[in-house]
Amino acid sequence: MQHKGTITIPTKRLVLRAFAIEDVPFAFANWQSDDKVTRFLRWQTYNSVDATRQVLSEWIANYADKSFYQWAIVLKDINQPIGSISVVDLDEKANKVQIGYCIGSKWWGKGYTTEAFQAIIPFFFDEVKVGRIEAIHDSNNASSGKVMQKCGLKYEGTLRKADWNNTGIVDACVYGLLAEEYYNK
Repeated sequence: MQHKGTITIPTKRLVLRAFAIEDVPFAFANWQSDDKVTRFLRWQTYNSVDATRQVLSEWIANYADKSFYQWAIVLKDINQPIGSISVVDLDEKANKVQIGYCIGSKWWGKGYTTEAFQAIIPFFFDEVKVGRIEAIHDSNNASSGKVMQKCGLKYEGTLRKADWNNTGIVDACVYGLLAEEYYNK
């Protein structure tokens, strides 16, 4: 892989960029304090701005590592982050990244998550030179799977009781997109 770090990527309605400490109140208010958002995630809903400040400070410090990818999903209309998209697992030997994302429930169903995911796919294939992009979701979170499908990832199967989140031990639906599929579409 040829790591580039969390570069700024503009789209029609969004800007994907590195988090800044000024994003703390928006991250807390827009998704990190939202129980609907964290239902299918591994981290608990934040109950204080201080918790958000701590995690954003860690992310900001990690930007020095060019293999760290954590974007704020900023809605241009309001110039605030409404969610995040990141590499949640990176495997150099297998030349793959696993993508995770979340967005405030107020913005669900508007295509923002799909737009953000679609924007990072060419970055990872063209710039970072990964061979595979994958994502997984709880089988009870079909909306997340729809995002993956709209982005061109193919359903590869369901691993029974292979993952966990705030609802407990869950079945994990696996989706993937290979570089050769991306370039030969």
